Amino acid sequence: MKIFRLNFLPVILAALPAFNFAARADDASLASIFTNVHARVAILRRPSIIFIQCHGLGFGDLSCYGQTNFQTPNLDKLAAEGIRFNNYSPGDTNMIVAQSTLMTGKNLAASQSENVAQVLKNAGYRTGLFGEWNLGAQPWTQGFDGFAGFLNDDEGRNYYPDHLWRYAPRSIFNPTNGTVSDYVGHEMIYDNMDGKKGKYLPDFLLVTAMQNFVRINQPDKFNHFRPFFLLMNVPAPRSATLNQDDFPVPSDAPYSDEPWPQAAKNRAALITRLDGDIGRLFEELEKYKLTNNVAIFFSSSAAPEKFTDPKLDFFRTSADVPSDGNPRALMIVWWPGHIPAGQVSDFRWSAADFLPTVADIGYAKLPEKGDGKSVLPTLLGKNQ
Repeated sequence: MKIFRLNFLPVILAALPAFNFAARADDASLASIFTNVHARVAILRRPSIIFIQCHGLGFGDLSCYGQTNFQTPNLDKLAAEGIRFNNYSPGDTNMIVAQSTLMTGKNLAASQSENVAQVLKNAGYRTGLFGEWNLGAQPWTQGFDGFAGFLNDDEGRNYYPDHLWRYAPRSIFNPTNGTVSDYVGHEMIYDNMDGKKGKYLPDFLLVTAMQNFVRINQPDKFNHFRPFFLLMNVPAPRSATLNQDDFPVPSDAPYSDEPWPQAAKNRAALITRLDGDIGRLFEELEKYKLTNNVAIFFSSSAAPEKFTDPKLDFFRTSADVPSDGNPRALMIVWWPGHIPAGQVSDFRWSAADFLPTVADIGYAKLPEKGDGKSVLPTLLGKNQ
């Protein structure tokens, strides 16, 4: 008996059944009307939501936050067309606690707490996660329709892995009885087998995986414009001990000739590649005409650690080490036609506010009160 896989690593998620949609109202004014609507009824043309966080990315890593030794033009564009925050906190210096806070809206989440993927899925969103998970029970049991990445932080330290964990719903076809089942397990990356370095993980997550997710799950007339929620936990850059091998990149170009330590060239090259990957995301969204109906959050799950080499101080700013002891990370939010462009805000908010905010954006019902509040009014340029 032969069993055929319907899709492989580049094809991350399969399409899901469509739902009927009602007309969409103004962004925030009518959100409360829908709080009692059945969870699976969606509102026409609600925005898709993408959250990208790169572990250990700091203020000093982006030119829109003051970096002058190199440029990040695509992320600068994201900030120029949206809002750049100076006072966002990931919630905790521990990355796993910070990720839990982001997912549940609670600083100390109980194991049964409903997370952002479950809340949006119950409201009719497709949900996907690429990158690190770190929160115990498998992500496909926690509201994500598709997953490709790592179940813990240690696995994500290899930028050239020979496999990823993957969950793909209804992706294995058995021709003998015509049934389709889910795939759960290791997806091999043959280009990285036997120590080869064929596929660079940050590029794969931010380009190949994301492009395929957008292509497969684009809201269109065939699925009644059903939106998606995509969480990207990119395991780069890592810790800031900054030895030469801490940030492996395919090349240190275009900084090969800079008079910096090799680790600095590697880090700058890595960040430049991340910025280029964001540019390719824009191209993919434009290809499917989604740029007018997607909200993108770009942040970090932790600020950079203290650099041991004083020659590398240009990667760090005083904003990374606030005097009040509250951990602070960069945050850019982009939502064309809704968020007024060119804003820079000192408004203080945290990862605990993300869940109630996107619940407002997506007209989703919150299961219970958490520690955060919706900052949608601030995003829309209104009084909070």
